[in-house]
Amino acid sequence: MAEGDKPRVDEEAKANRKRKKKLDPDVAETAKRLKRGPGVDLKSITDKKLKGKLRRAENVFAASQKKAVQISEWLLPASAGALEAEGVERTWNFKQQDIVAAVDVTAARKAFDLSLPELGPYGGLAFTRNGRFMLMGGTKGHLALMDWQRSQLVCEVQVRETVRDVTFLHNETFWAAAQKKYVYVYDKRGLEVHCLRDHTDTLALDFLPHHFLLTSVGEHGVLRYQDTSTGHIVAQHKTKLGPCSVMRHNPHNAVECLGHARGVVTMWTPNITTPVVKMLCHQGPVTALAVDPSGTYMATAGSDSQIKLWDVRMLKPMHNYFSHAPITRMDISQRGMLAVGYGRKVQVWQDALRSKAQAPYLTHHLPEGVLSTFRFVPYEDVLGIGHSAGISTILVPGSGEPNFDTFVANPFQTTKQRQTQEVVQLLDKLQPDTIVLDPDTVGRVRKEPAEVLQQRRRQEEDANAARMAALRREQENKVKMKGKNKPSRRHRKKQSNIIEDRKPTIKERQKEEATRRKEAAQKKADSVIPESAPKAVRRFYKA
Repeated sequence: MAEGDKPRVDEEAKANRKRKKKLDPDVAETAKRLKRGPGVDLKSITDKKLKGKLRRAENVFAASQKKAVQISEWLLPASAGALEAEGVERTWNFKQQDIVAAVDVTAARKAFDLSLPELGPYGGLAFTRNGRFMLMGGTKGHLALMDWQRSQLVCEVQVRETVRDVTFLHNETFWAAAQKKYVYVYDKRGLEVHCLRDHTDTLALDFLPHHFLLTSVGEHGVLRYQDTSTGHIVAQHKTKLGPCSVMRHNPHNAVECLGHARGVVTMWTPNITTPVVKMLCHQGPVTALAVDPSGTYMATAGSDSQIKLWDVRMLKPMHNYFSHAPITRMDISQRGMLAVGYGRKVQVWQDALRSKAQAPYLTHHLPEGVLSTFRFVPYEDVLGIGHSAGISTILVPGSGEPNFDTFVANPFQTTKQRQTQEVVQLLDKLQPDTIVLDPDTVGRVRKEPAEVLQQRRRQEEDANAARMAALRREQENKVKMKGKNKPSRRHRKKQSNIIEDRKPTIKERQKEEATRRKEAAQKKADSVIPESAPKAVRRFYKA
């Protein structure tokens, strides 16, 4: 190589290094967001010692910013998607065929239709917490568990009686079905494990994962809590508001919310036999109810064709929407999208909880069948729909949380990880007493008023005085015996260690006696010494 080619090689190496230093637009945006504000101008500082300290501090800030960018890139690899319209287009005009054609092959496989008209309508639909398994229940007795992402059927059961609702327990290995008379528990092979005869004529089922509590409500209007880890009935509450088929729990505090035929929504805990909250939401029966994952907002729908949004913290309405027909089903996704449906129509509203939206985000019309139920799939941009002709799934971009925590829910967990997580969940199981309306009160130190503390201290002093008086009377009534090492003497010595009320009185009496004796001795000495005696010889006089 000629000597003149060396500068060219150096220039290419420098260009490559500059190209590597150039950040991605997303990474640059993250770095800008994590910056600690404008830096210090070191040129205007003349003090060398101060200038060195500030330079070291700026280097520490820069290193922490770089590390935070790397960690955010590792832990938050994906961002939520969304539908974007151009020009005069509107997102609610987009069809599912267009959305499926625009996404990649993996996402397109998640939109499918299961045509089962002879076994429907499918009023029961549930997904596991990690969103991997789907449980469906048909009114005519068809129960099926499937790994819907891989299109694999796990088990299938025909119970040959009415099925009203289904739900998963702590994971996909066990699930419950509300059948014609009782609630039955099945395993992942489709074998009947338990028959819960305490749950009769059930219309709605729910499960509290952190407390291992299966809840049910039905024709008799009785809300029941059953611990699935021990099998015991924890609580049974009579709502006294008639049959109930609308039930959802608040994910934030595990409080059960029930919608009744009188337009009333009640909130229940297993610790109190009366509802902790009872509010009138609609002028007709409550037909649907949903609570967002943060537990801040609640959406209700009634037969008066209104959809109302409530702030659960203040129990006040925020805004409402009107529909052409009464809403029959409702659900809220992990990212706050509100889905409502009636008849053959399903609408998804974006940013409709905190503020009032002007138009829906997405609209879908069922090609066949009438809507029965639907649920958002956790950690997926998919909405599962159960109708009279089978099961369908549609793509809703931006509805699911793109980043999951493997310690909470892992869609790709193995059998060993599932077994470990089950043990951890049992160890971390919360007691039913911890279900309160405000979970922040658990563990908080409650400061009592000063008057209460003074009254309690006075009561303790009176109790101690009464106890000591009783002990003193008991000792005085005993027959005294001679000897220094008798059992009674040893008992009195032990009792002398107890705080007694006579001790201060005796000490005060001894002090008064010593003072009195000293004064008497002084008077006697003054009377013996003559007044005419000089001070120098007074010490020779005997007292």
